[in-house]
This record gives sequence, structure tokens and C-alpha cells, in this order.
Amino acid sequence: MLTYLYPWLDAIALLAWGSLLLKYALTGQLKLLIHPNYFGLVLASSILLLILGIIAAILILINRRKKTKINQHIILFPPGFSSSLLLIVAIAGLIIPPKVLTSQTAMQRGSSDIPLTNSQPQAFRTATKPESRSLIDWIRTINAYPEPDAYQGQPAKISGFVLYKNELPDNYLVLSRFVITCCAIDAYPIGIPVKLETSRNNYPLDTWLEIKGKMMTETFSETTEKNRSLVLAAESITEIPTPSDPYNYK
Repeated sequence: MLTYLYPWLDAIALLAWGSLLLKYALTGQLKLLIHPNYFGLVLASSILLLILGIIAAILILINRRKKTKINQHIILFPPGFSSSLLLIVAIAGLIIPPKVLTSQTAMQRGSSDIPLTNSQPQAFRTATKPESRSLIDWIRTINAYPEPDAYQGQPAKISGFVLYKNELPDNYLVLSRFVITCCAIDAYPIGIPVKLETSRNNYPLDTWLEIKGKMMTETFSETTEKNRSLVLAAESITEIPTPSDPYNYK
């Protein structure tokens, strides 16, 4: 019986992986796994795998009718082992949805906050209105001109998940997002410190928030100006659902 099933494992594994990739593509879950630049490649791969699976199944049926013997060859693993393993992984992927990266991953990979500076303030202008900038827009802007005083008093409305940093006071949290360059494996966190009127413990880790307020310069050390940083003084905080597209892309 098992000998009869072994040839089918290859076909079923191909069909399962094709179905898995197609599911990710059609449900939008690919956004949690890879950069949008590769969506087309994944969709094409899913269709190709489904076609190969169908062809493999047809060839098995033809060989069965003709009673064609499959040539034996030396193998390192038991018959059907590789196909079974691939099939199990594909079934697990179909059952278990991909998860959004969390603060735990951010702490493991290290949060890339906006830079600290000790330079002298100078005039600086950007085309984008401050209140229209997303979190990553703010990071790019401050990286282009890393002087927090240049943004003093500018309005902001950004969203992200809650991250704590032990080196920040209790009334500070970091509003963070992950940036993907290729896939979720290489995703790295970015964040902006947010000054609260209450303890950050009122906002649990990984809670998604939309925060409105004004930018300000804060000094986290009394000994030197090197620890001046741009922070968002929160005026309005709203808890929001986890977005269907939680990442930024580079």
C-alpha cells in the first residue's frame, strides 16, 4: 500500500506548495513575508507548481495504466521522506497563518531610532507637510538632516506598535514599525520616542497606536548634548487595530 502511495507524494507536495503560495498571494498575507517587488514572482511560482503537480499526477495515472515500472536508484532517505517533509511543511503553512513581527523581535534585532545629535540648528525645509509624514517619512527626514531643533514644534501624526526601552524614563515609549528590504527575515525595526503624560505601562507592548502631537527636542543625559534627540510629545493617543499592511518597505 505504501509503495503505491510513494509516487503520489511528489505530486501532492507540488500541489500543496502551489496552493500555499497562491493562498498567500490572494489573501494578501505575502505582505507579512516578503517585499512587494517579489509578489509577481511568487504568484508565477504558485501557478507553475500547480501545473507541475497536475502533470505529475497525470503521469502517475498513465504509468499505472501501462503498469510501467519506476527505475530504482540509490537514495539516502527512506522512500517518500523528502516529499512527505515538504508536504507537512506546506500543510502547516496552510493551517497556521503568518504572524506580524512583534516587540520581542524588535528588541532582539535592535531598534533603529532617529539619530542623536550635537550639531548646531540650521534652517531646513522639506516638501512634505509634517502632519502628512508617516513614521518612516520622519525617520528618512531626520536621517537626511539630523538636527532635532529643526523640527521643534512641528505637528505629527504617526502610527506603530508599542516598544519599551529600559534606558528611557517611565513616561516614554517608542512607536515602532518594521522595514523590509527583501523578506521578513531581514526586517529591521525603526522607531520614534514618544513622551507621555502618564506611565507607559498604560500602553501594553505590541499595542498599535495612532499618536498626534508635536515634535520637540529632549535631552536624555545631563552631562553632554550628545544625547539630544527628537521626540514626539503626545497630545492625542488612539488605539488602532493591527494594520493589514503593518510593514514599511525599502
